[in-house]
Amino acid sequence: MDKKLILAIETSCDETAAAVIKNGNEILSNIVASQIESHKRFGGVVPEIASRHHVEQITVIIEEAMKEANVTYNDLSAIAVTEGPGLVGALLIGVNAAKALAFAHSLPLIGVHHIAGHIYANQLITDLSFPLMTLVVSGGHTELVYMKEHGSFEVIGETRDDAVGEAYDKVARTLNLPYPGGPHIDRLAASGEASIDLPRAWLEPDSYDFSFSGLKSAVINTLHNAKQKGIEISKEDLAASFQESVIEVLVEKSKRAATEYDVKQFLVAGGVAANKGLREKLKEQFTELGIELVIPPLYLCTDNAAMIGAAAFVHLEKQQFTSYTLNGNPGLDLEND
Repeated sequence: MDKKLILAIETSCDETAAAVIKNGNEILSNIVASQIESHKRFGGVVPEIASRHHVEQITVIIEEAMKEANVTYNDLSAIAVTEGPGLVGALLIGVNAAKALAFAHSLPLIGVHHIAGHIYANQLITDLSFPLMTLVVSGGHTELVYMKEHGSFEVIGETRDDAVGEAYDKVARTLNLPYPGGPHIDRLAASGEASIDLPRAWLEPDSYDFSFSGLKSAVINTLHNAKQKGIEISKEDLAASFQESVIEVLVEKSKRAATEYDVKQFLVAGGVAANKGLREKLKEQFTELGIELVIPPLYLCTDNAAMIGAAAFVHLEKQQFTSYTLNGNPGLDLEND
């Protein structure tokens, strides 16, 4: 195979990232500048602040990625960038940087769907085997995505309200835990008992959709009711009870989808894929099912540019390039990408 190198850029939320990917599955560099410290005091991402940080960081991060990969622009086959979904101001920084570089160096431009990137992060650790199913779990997305071949996405289930990562952050805020809340709840849950009765939203019997707003409200109400009665509730037990409810629904729907669609592989993608409780339960259940389970290492679960380069390689192979009219698209549809 000829050596094909892609410079990939990701700025959909609060990470400024650039990477150089070889042949869609080898990371030559993967640089990420996190903004967590800037947003922590607000309890969530502030779009205006995120955009300003991207402007400050983007050039430095791209230069570092190129230097670490030890390549020049003459070595590249294409430049890829997250087109959407995401915060429109943040997306625009990455998109305009990519367009400028592609134009300046006469390189093809590839716009990539952010969720396709999370799915293809798995290609950086193993070959994908079709048909496959992916559970996408992040701050903004909770979806089950069926793929019969490269570049083909069918969303068979999605959240009807809060994404799972959003629910974690809101519950963490209620428990006075720092942002981002997911890792803190995961740690608390490990030392607690799931002794508090909390709801599971199964929805219709055959539905693959998710709903976490009722669970989030139940946690808040449990805390408020206890406070009014002067009862002390263990944060560890509440975190464990919340996490058990979330994981039970995610895992059961994942197992049913994987079985019904008769897939060869089941992938996990997105920031919440770093959750230790979720990873352990999925490994246990999918070992019993006999379906290959693929979960990326922690550094490929959260937003990064390596995953964007991996997803872009499919477009490069098919010679599917984007024109210079490319714009940030916060509502980009995965199935019609």
